[in-house]
Amino acid sequence: MMTNLFSVFDPSANFNLPLNWVSGYLVIIMVIPTFWAISSKMNKSMNLITNKLYGEFKTLLGETALTGSAFIFISLFIFIILNNFMGLFPYIFTASSHLTLTLALALPLWLTFMIFGWMNNTNHMFAHLVPQSTPSALMPFMVLIESISNVIRPITLSVRLMANMVAGHLLMTLLGNQTATASHFILMSLIITQILLLTLESAVAIIQSYVFAVLTTLYASEITSH
Repeated sequence: MMTNLFSVFDPSANFNLPLNWVSGYLVIIMVIPTFWAISSKMNKSMNLITNKLYGEFKTLLGETALTGSAFIFISLFIFIILNNFMGLFPYIFTASSHLTLTLALALPLWLTFMIFGWMNNTNHMFAHLVPQSTPSALMPFMVLIESISNVIRPITLSVRLMANMVAGHLLMTLLGNQTATASHFILMSLIITQILLLTLESAVAIIQSYVFAVLTTLYASEITSH
């Protein structure tokens, strides 16, 4: 019996060990087939997705981006989407629904972009704080607004991913708790609703992984493009 509605997202487990976080390592099982000598259907699918994402991220980063930097965001996308899909299986903890993981992904990336930008493109970073055609009277306010929006970027990135994963899982948990006392008609309605929600959650898992990777790519392109 759940003592708390949010206990499904609690990363604690028996034996005083954080066994739920093992779900994050299950991603490695999905990656191992890509190293097979004989190409499989999964390997071909991964190569197709990687090539498509590489072309898209390369365009977003621009010509001034460092060589191979697009692969960082491709790896980020694959890691998040596999963790999101792992959480759709029963009795597997969704690591991407916890702020510990999402913030650990967003904060180091953002901090790296800031350090690289201020050390190598200082003038561009200062110019980015004041958009073009800004009136002189509004420049101090624009600097303050741009600075605040820049600082909260890792928070918005991590909270967006966490909140979208938590919301769907909570709704599915609430509906699943009603099946024990439901009548036959209501039970069938709940099962159909759960199937639709599972389909929606699969789409959300893909979209949120893509949004996270694209936004980090755009943040990196702001640092390197000048």
